[in-house]
Amino acid sequence: MKIDRSSYFLFWAALLSGCLFVLSSCENDEREINNLFSKQAAIEEANQVVSYLSQDGTVKAKLTSPYMIRQQVDSPYTEFPRTLHVDFYDDSSVNIQTIMDARYGKYRDYEGKVLLRDSVVVINIVNGDTLRTPELWWDQNQQVFYTDKPTFISKRDGTRTSSTNGMRAKQDLSWYELYSNSGKLPVPKEDSLP
Repeated sequence: MKIDRSSYFLFWAALLSGCLFVLSSCENDEREINNLFSKQAAIEEANQVVSYLSQDGTVKAKLTSPYMIRQQVDSPYTEFPRTLHVDFYDDSSVNIQTIMDARYGKYRDYEGKVLLRDSVVVINIVNGDTLRTPELWWDQNQQVFYTDKPTFISKRDGTRTSSTNGMRAKQDLSWYELYSNSGKLPVPKEDSLP
């Protein structure tokens, strides 16, 4: 079989132009390529959340919230942007000792701390002490609350105390320290002094 020179040239020209057409039609947008290899944060959402905190097999707290967002980033955190409520239990895990409400909360997993913001209220059910502040940190490991924001504490007997520079308190409000406080403070009776 004899192939003439023009057919041979035409065959290779068609093959080469076909390859160039295929290669030129496979152009990708640089942004699309970068998006394929960029890290995307995993986001989990939940509605009507009920979560329990336990230590050494004992339930210490129950958190409820209408909505939760969990971000899986380098430092994972969980947000409660539509309010949260926490019931703190005594050592029996049955009786509620303290309750806490806030309009916003953000739990930092690695630190074991929760930032509470916007109308934070903590009430000790047993003795009636009520703590109000615009922002509060809850350290779950140490079981303490602390803030550097203005704080107001009301007692069942009507005594009110405020602090302009914050406070530190045990989670059940059995003790607290107020910084730069004002108001009527209870003073122990002389017969109770050592």
